[in-house]
Amino acid sequence: MRNLQITLPFWVRAILLAGVLCIVAGAGLISYRYYMQPKTLTIAVGSLDGQAKLLASAIAGRLATDSPIRLKVENAGSVLDAAKAFDAGTADLAVVRADVGDLQQARAVALTGHGVVMIVAPPGSPITSIAKLRDHTVGVVGGEINHGVVEVLKKEYDLGHANVTFKDVVPSDARRAIQAKEVSVLLMVLPLTERYLTLVKSLFRESPNSAPVLIPIDSAGAITDVKGPYESFDIPKGTLRGAPPVPDDDVTTLRVGFYLVANRHLSASLVGELTKKLMSVRRDLIGEQPLLAGIAAPDTDSDAFLAVHPGAAAFYNGTQESFMDRYGNAIYLTPMVLGAMASVFAAAWRFLGVRPLDPAQTTLGALCGLPGRVRKTDDEAELAAIEEEIDHILHAQLARSAGSDESASETHALIAAAHRLDNLIHRRRMALAARAQPRAEPSSPS
Repeated sequence: MRNLQITLPFWVRAILLAGVLCIVAGAGLISYRYYMQPKTLTIAVGSLDGQAKLLASAIAGRLATDSPIRLKVENAGSVLDAAKAFDAGTADLAVVRADVGDLQQARAVALTGHGVVMIVAPPGSPITSIAKLRDHTVGVVGGEINHGVVEVLKKEYDLGHANVTFKDVVPSDARRAIQAKEVSVLLMVLPLTERYLTLVKSLFRESPNSAPVLIPIDSAGAITDVKGPYESFDIPKGTLRGAPPVPDDDVTTLRVGFYLVANRHLSASLVGELTKKLMSVRRDLIGEQPLLAGIAAPDTDSDAFLAVHPGAAAFYNGTQESFMDRYGNAIYLTPMVLGAMASVFAAAWRFLGVRPLDPAQTTLGALCGLPGRVRKTDDEAELAAIEEEIDHILHAQLARSAGSDESASETHALIAAAHRLDNLIHRRRMALAARAQPRAEPSSPS
């Protein structure tokens, strides 16, 4: 560094130093901005009544205030459309039903609720079991969304041979279809919340002495023995009406989970942070949005139908990585990498010849070149000029080395060279004087 200070002008050194500082500061600023920049994830949602979008928007609004994660809510229209958007890669997250859509890329983050399979016949209907559906038409409310349930029931009860017909019905046309007797019963998959139960009751004409008939799925246990999206569930007594209770006893059926899923390629640390914030938001907003009470941890078993995302699993299992666990290797390796880069830079600097010679060695070389001139000169004036040159070189070297810690060997070498030159100049003067003395003596008389 001292050699550079001697060789390079001050303004060049100042520019180089400023440039290095700017590069380091810029790299640090870019790294900080990249680390602190909020990550925006797109979430696709859909539901019959738009509640999914409202809940997702409420969660997104809270995350925007105290989280490095932002949610962009896309209303896909239905659960099926949300699953399709997720499968197409246009959404990073989605609220899906476990039996709807292609979920190969999906990994569960949280269980958001359950949909209960309800097979409902109008009041006074003689159809009280699935066996009595023979030669009847079942209206499938929601159409394609519930085709998975239909296929499970067909397989379990062999409904194809029983001449049971399934007809897709849009929700807005369900009441008319049942009243016009286009269908004998309705099949729906709905959460057991007051909002949706009111919707079910509105599809039928009730009276104090009559109520809709809930048809049980007695083979629910056998269906759920095969690992799949469904589980056995009992609709509680009095779910549709309290007094007199409808149904008058628990009704066995199936239910399926709704999940918040993330693309399996999202980083574990990002999904882990999202899961942590989601559970925190749930606690904060459950008073305003009671439906958030349904958010819970998904099945974290290795054989779960919908595998949990590694980041979410780490949060639920309490094995999330700390800052040092996550970045310890980078912190350890960075100084080594920087040191290697510095060594490469220094080697390139020297290879290009930018590094100057040692000033002391340059001065010594100049002094060592003078003895030849001293031996060849025949002029006293030139010897005096050489002496002045030696004085100038020594004074310049002393000025450069003032305040520095030059080694004693360098100083001794310069002093030795200067003494040798003094001796050579003295002997050369004596030789010149001896050569001139005979010419100065007068001629002897003849």
